[in-house]
Amino acid sequence: MQREPGKTPACNQSLAPITPPNTAAEHPHIRQGTPEFRRAVLALFMAGFATFGVLYCVQPLLPGFSSHFGISAGGSALALSVSTGVLAVSMLVAGMVSDRIGRRPVMVASLLASALLTLGTALTDDWNTLLLLRTLLGLSLSGVPAVAMTWLVEEMDSRALGLAMGLYIGGNAVGGMSGRLIAGVVADHWGWRAGIAAVGVIALLASVALWTQLPASRHFRAKRAEPAQLPARFAGLFRDAALPWLFACGFLLLGVFVTLYNYLGYHLLAPPYGLSQTVVGLIFTVYLVGSVSSAWMGQLANRLGRGPVLALSFGLVLAGIVLLAMPWLPAMAMGIALATFGFFGGHSVASSWVGVRAGALRAEASALYLFSYYLGSSVVGALGGVFYTHWGWAGVCVFCLVLTLAGVGAARRLWRRLEQGAGLVLVEVKG
Repeated sequence: MQREPGKTPACNQSLAPITPPNTAAEHPHIRQGTPEFRRAVLALFMAGFATFGVLYCVQPLLPGFSSHFGISAGGSALALSVSTGVLAVSMLVAGMVSDRIGRRPVMVASLLASALLTLGTALTDDWNTLLLLRTLLGLSLSGVPAVAMTWLVEEMDSRALGLAMGLYIGGNAVGGMSGRLIAGVVADHWGWRAGIAAVGVIALLASVALWTQLPASRHFRAKRAEPAQLPARFAGLFRDAALPWLFACGFLLLGVFVTLYNYLGYHLLAPPYGLSQTVVGLIFTVYLVGSVSSAWMGQLANRLGRGPVLALSFGLVLAGIVLLAMPWLPAMAMGIALATFGFFGGHSVASSWVGVRAGALRAEASALYLFSYYLGSSVVGALGGVFYTHWGWAGVCVFCLVLTLAGVGAARRLWRRLEQGAGLVLVEVKG
């Protein structure tokens, strides 16, 4: 009797090792519509909501920090910059930690620690202590965004993965908006401490939901962490013709976006506008255009190519900055909406392009992209404070305009080198 090469003969299959527990055969992946699916997406939606809520809740409170602690706009912006800077670095290793000890324990511990640190931030009355707590927050937060998507890929059925991933990312966007909005509105009535505490309580409830509702991992296999190999793998990514430019685009996109939102509050709270903290907080509802932008620009990239759509995204941010520099509130409202639309569209295109481009090193490339992305928030957001201190809102707009023009140049370079003619040609990246 003939058999296929490499397969165990039928007569010997009874002697083959028994399938170990927790295999795909015994534990199928989570299917859409099942109770497990609903529990998982609810838990991860709440986790994403809380993660980006506690990260960005301080943004509308920066003017309040300046007033309470007697610090400049640039000094106040450190409350966000230290968190995103540490987050950028720690995300490079959080995935390796989860490879060793498991996805679920890392996410639960990460979110619980973040909630407790946020509540601690609301209780402090020392600026240096507040910065220390926000630094530790950046470290603790890294366990959710670096691991959640990996958990979904491992545990979800392929037909359920798209919806589950979309709901998780939706939680990120809604959390980023709601954290800012809740903190801003509560702070307007009861002070900045109450604003931070409100978001901290939500994060604590979300960590309980993650702990009790997220199903146990069935397809996780512990892997030995090999940090010594990372430098060679990362160096290989930088030899690619496109990836370094995509990392730069992520750096510029979030850097400009965060800087605009950091100092727009200062501008609108001051004369001649004199808006309330609640009204300034409501500006963050424009985040809702991000969910539309990400999907629409992604589809447009499929038709026109990623290069031109990435350049278009930077162009929209550029147009938004021009409108934001004008002294009329309707023009500024349109400007922040355009900049937000362009940012989310550009981030969607650039991050997906990284995944396609990197091939077998997709995980390492995504980690480097996120590192660059959050580093942009930290570095550019802090530098924006220098421009605001010396040249006011006009200085911030000029600073962001120059960086956005650099982004347009990077996108055009990608477009011309890689997508003209036959289209994108993947380059093997060796690490």
